[in-house]
Amino acid sequence: MKTLLAFGDSNTWGLIPGTHPLTRFPYERRWTGILQDKLEDDIRVVEEGLCGRTTVFEDSLRPGRRGLASLPQILESHAPIDAVTIMLGTNDCKSFYGASAHTIGKGVELCLDEILKYISPSKVLLMSPIHLGEEVWHQDKDPEFDRRSVEVSRELKEVYKKIADRKGVSFLAASDIVKASPVDDEHLDEDGHKIFAEAVYSKIREII
Repeated sequence: MKTLLAFGDSNTWGLIPGTHPLTRFPYERRWTGILQDKLEDDIRVVEEGLCGRTTVFEDSLRPGRRGLASLPQILESHAPIDAVTIMLGTNDCKSFYGASAHTIGKGVELCLDEILKYISPSKVLLMSPIHLGEEVWHQDKDPEFDRRSVEVSRELKEVYKKIADRKGVSFLAASDIVKASPVDDEHLDEDGHKIFAEAVYSKIREII
């Protein structure tokens, strides 16, 4: 059996839009679980999503969210790994990081460099995240973002595509396929998980 590592944030974890405290869709309704069902028994999907995870930024309010710091342990723990998907960048858009799309790209590139110590570029799928919705920064949604965050999220696709080409990894823009739920302007709803799983499945079949 082959192993596919799915590394990401709350949209990989499966957070239900607008829920407090954090709750998630059942495994079989998350895109990772739907993908596992489509891949059947020949590929095992290892789900490594964490709410609030960034590429390289340390969240002083929620320790342990720095993706680059956790990657070495995760990669070694699940070795040998046959393929990896990585989708990060949404949380990097939060206002207190003040990061541009270019800077966030530098962070995801460092994460890719760590992944490529363990696996060939041809077996890696870099995914730029969905766009943040226009009202994500409102008090009843997620005020850790602001208006600029929305614009930065829209610039990630182009930045990530260039990185993928340079590193020789596959690329998929989630924003081309699905949108954030209007409930919180940040997370995939149940239909979004289904649609996204189909797109990832097509790309994974090309890789493995």
